[in-house]
Amino acid sequence: MGRQIKGLLYFFVTDMRRSFFIFWSILLITMVITIIGGYLLINVEDGAMYFMPSSALYIYCAIFGFVLVKEGIPFSIKMGATRKNLYMALGLFFFGLALVESILVSTVHSIIKGIITAFSIDSYNLVHSSMMMTDTWLNRVIIDTSFMFFLLSGMFVIGLLFYKYGLLGGGSVVGILVVLLLLGLAKGWVYTFFINIYHSLDMALFYQILLIGIVLYGVSWFLLRRITIVNTN
Repeated sequence: MGRQIKGLLYFFVTDMRRSFFIFWSILLITMVITIIGGYLLINVEDGAMYFMPSSALYIYCAIFGFVLVKEGIPFSIKMGATRKNLYMALGLFFFGLALVESILVSTVHSIIKGIITAFSIDSYNLVHSSMMMTDTWLNRVIIDTSFMFFLLSGMFVIGLLFYKYGLLGGGSVVGILVVLLLLGLAKGWVYTFFINIYHSLDMALFYQILLIGIVLYGVSWFLLRRITIVNTN
C-alpha cells in the first residue's frame, strides 16, 4: 500500500510540474511588470498600484482541483491503483500542494515587500488577508494553505459529481449552489455574514476553513470509492 501511494504521489507531482512552472513564470513576470508600473507612478498624484499574488493561486487551485478528476483518476485506476490508496494519495497531495504554494507565495511576498521598501516604491502595494490582522510570513502561510486546500477539495468534489453523473448531475448541484448564493445576496444573508466575519476576524477563522476543506475532502470518498474509468460526460 505504501509503495502504491508513493507511486501515485510521484505521478501527481510529475504530471502537474509543467503547469506549475508555467503558472509561476507568468505570476513572477506579472509581479515584475506591476512593480515597474508602481515605480512609474511614484511621482503621479494619487497614483497607486495594488496586487494580491495569493488570489492568482486561489484560482489556480480551484481549476486544478476540478481538472484533476478527469485527467488523473482514470489513469491511476488503469495503472491498478485501489480507490483507498487513490483517496489517501490525493488527500496528501492536495495538502502538500497547498502548503508548498503557500510557502512559496509568502516568501515571494516578503522578498518583494523588502525590495519596494528598499527602493521606496510607496505607490506599489501588496495586498493580503493577513493585513486585517497581523501580517507575518507564518500567518500568510496558514491563511493561504487553508484557502487553497478548501478550494482544491471543494472543486475536486464538484469535479467528481460531473465525472460520475454528467452535466445533469453536476450542473444540478452547481445550479442549486448558485440559487442559494443569489437568494442569500437578495436577502442580505451573505452581506451580513461577511460583515460579521470582518468584525470578528482572527486566525481561528482560517483554521475553521481548513477544517471545512477536510470535511469536503472526506465527502469525496463517497463519490470516489466506486468510481470507474468510464466518464459520464
